[in-house]
Amino acid sequence: MHTQFVTFSDAISQAGGEAGGQDAPLLDAYSNTVVNVARKVSASVVQIKVSGRPSGNSQSAPPTRRPDNKDGGTGSGFIISTDGYIITNNHVVAGATKIEVALSDGREFDATLIGRDPSTDIAVIKLYADGLKAIRFADSKQVQVGQIAIAIGNPYGFQYSLTAGVVSALGRTLRSESGRLIDDVIQTDAALNPGNSGGPLVNSNGDVIGVNTAVILPAQGICFAVSSNVAALVAGKLIIDGRVRRGYLGIAGQLINLTERIKQYNQLTARTGVMVASVEADGVAGNEELHQGDIIVGFNGQAVATVDDLHRLLTDDTIGRRVQLTVLRDNRQKGIMVIPGELK
Repeated sequence: MHTQFVTFSDAISQAGGEAGGQDAPLLDAYSNTVVNVARKVSASVVQIKVSGRPSGNSQSAPPTRRPDNKDGGTGSGFIISTDGYIITNNHVVAGATKIEVALSDGREFDATLIGRDPSTDIAVIKLYADGLKAIRFADSKQVQVGQIAIAIGNPYGFQYSLTAGVVSALGRTLRSESGRLIDDVIQTDAALNPGNSGGPLVNSNGDVIGVNTAVILPAQGICFAVSSNVAALVAGKLIIDGRVRRGYLGIAGQLINLTERIKQYNQLTARTGVMVASVEADGVAGNEELHQGDIIVGFNGQAVATVDDLHRLLTDDTIGRRVQLTVLRDNRQKGIMVIPGELK
């Protein structure tokens, strides 16, 4: 019996003919793109080592987010300015008493926490060093499903590891540690592991389109990144103010279904609203016109169907300003005025 061994290149030439030859430059172009991105971005990616974290802190992370540390551990981050500002995840540095940063050239520095925002899982730290290379943000509104997505980080302590994939979906939401929803989340199949948290997700130009933040534990290839537009906005506020200010109504609310009769009578499209379970008269928010049992269905002319809608609308711009709530009281719409306070 005669056995013939066929190499991979032979199989392509026999089965594909000219097609194989046409695909070769495409493969080379893809490889060149990833290689060039690695060269451009790696110097801006840092490894973050934390210590002094209270035991049990990592257990507060939602089940979709793998905790990178308990008493100590590592994560990733990336330099956004030549004077040493670095973006990472809140859950990487939360509760740490000491933060160390290792650069790609081998230098290590102590870093200072500038501010963190649990509601978007974004944090900013700062180190003082020379010769830092910053990475640029892309406009995440221009990101398209199917485009190349490249993640660089330090999974399991393996420094400057690169994985590549595509943008799988846009406009996802993710529950943060504070209970609020993170909007405008990018889904990718670029592999992420513990230690990748806080690292950049970049496009084919090496510009940041997202901050890697979470994976679905039992799944394969379902990973999430906070969009660059959200990250840049939050980072700017953390650098200027050290925190992100959000509005507060001083109420406990719960989701309630609206009957078809109530919807039709009040000309509502949403099937749910937020029922006021209790009103806290703490002097922080001007909520005197709100009554227990009111059902909130609008905020400053925008529909409110869930508590998450209220969270999204209670921005820093609403703090201290009179805004109109639309409520159902005795099953009829009524406009009342409130003054959101600042959430502490």
